[in-house]
Amino acid sequence: MAKQVAIDGNGVHYTPLNQQIRKAVADGADEIVISNVLGQRFIGDGLRGNITIHIHGVPGGDLAIFMSGPTIIVHGNAEHAPGNTMDAGKVVIHGNAGDAVAHSMRGGKVFVRGDIGYRGGIHMKQYEDRCPILVIGGTAQAYLGEYMAGGLLLVLGLHGPIKTREIGSGIHGGEIIIRGDVDDACLATGATKVPLTDEDRARIAPVIREFAGDFGLDPEPLINVEYTRIIPASARPFVGKYTWE
Repeated sequence: MAKQVAIDGNGVHYTPLNQQIRKAVADGADEIVISNVLGQRFIGDGLRGNITIHIHGVPGGDLAIFMSGPTIIVHGNAEHAPGNTMDAGKVVIHGNAGDAVAHSMRGGKVFVRGDIGYRGGIHMKQYEDRCPILVIGGTAQAYLGEYMAGGLLLVLGLHGPIKTREIGSGIHGGEIIIRGDVDDACLATGATKVPLTDEDRARIAPVIREFAGDFGLDPEPLINVEYTRIIPASARPFVGKYTWE
């Protein structure tokens, strides 16, 4: 029988709150429901296993940092850098999120139903079969995918056209796929557009279906539409700025 633990975060400093979460995990909880969260940082820091954590409120910065395995579902917005350096697991955010979402993410998935701030996906990276995935339902602010070294960053544009500036600044690995056309003027140094192939569409379709399932959306209109695929123009985008090759 599944073991559920309830934690009230009202007025609790982030250190004792995280201590309560760790104790619940150590005691064999399968599910943790945390209510009245208001800005407490580092929730899910370094946690492992298959536990599911529901957060009601607004978690603070570095949600799921270094996490490896659990699922965190945020029933609201999240502050900066959810998924920071995450190894495995999943973060589902039913609202918006702040800057640097999925910063240096190394594996797992971060799904945001709404919009995100600046520098989403910065320094995302991958190794062998570990490919991190960031999906944004709405839009993102400037410097999306900055210095990306790997992974998939998918922007669905549920609220309208994407007009993000400086996309893929310094990107040297991975890919950014954005619903609709992307003006060349929105691309930053090191990024280039290529056609989305049928193979690409088939590859991202399961990701879109999973995202839609988490948020109660119909996936089909999100699959059979135009997308722009953005990849590195070079493995060394700034070579001309620090060498005379």
